[in-house]
Amino acid sequence: MTDNKNGSMQVDAGLVRQLAELLDDTRLTEIEVQDGDRRIRVVRNVAIPTHAVQAPSAPAAAPASAPTAAAPAAPAGDHPGTIKSPMVGTAYLAASPDAKQFVNIGDTVAAGDTLLIVEAMKVMNPILSPRAGKVTQLMVDNGQPVEFDQPLAVVE
Repeated sequence: MTDNKNGSMQVDAGLVRQLAELLDDTRLTEIEVQDGDRRIRVVRNVAIPTHAVQAPSAPAAAPASAPTAAAPAAPAGDHPGTIKSPMVGTAYLAASPDAKQFVNIGDTVAAGDTLLIVEAMKVMNPILSPRAGKVTQLMVDNGQPVEFDQPLAVVE
């Protein structure tokens, strides 16, 4: 970015494109860079599933999930089918407190199916399955805070 002679700011379109590509590559919803007192913020609108997605007004009691029958050969975070959180936020297993969970252990999913959502800064971000397969682990509870790169689920 540079200031021109009349005081208005000119935006570096190449930098904005690079930031937008970074959003796509990392599946983040927004990114902001700052250089001195100049700042560029790029935000991507996230397509929300056809049903309304709301954060629970109060943390809902998560149903007790049955442990998986067989222990994984590798720690869940190292499993090649592990889906990790692309952001810091709060994980929700259903669209609302009274809705059915998006997926349960043992469900078969297609690539692009919503596994859960992560709320970050009041934006509901669907976490999609990158591949078709069977959900063998859910590693978060409904309403649980999650960190960037934290394992959320395993799809084999």
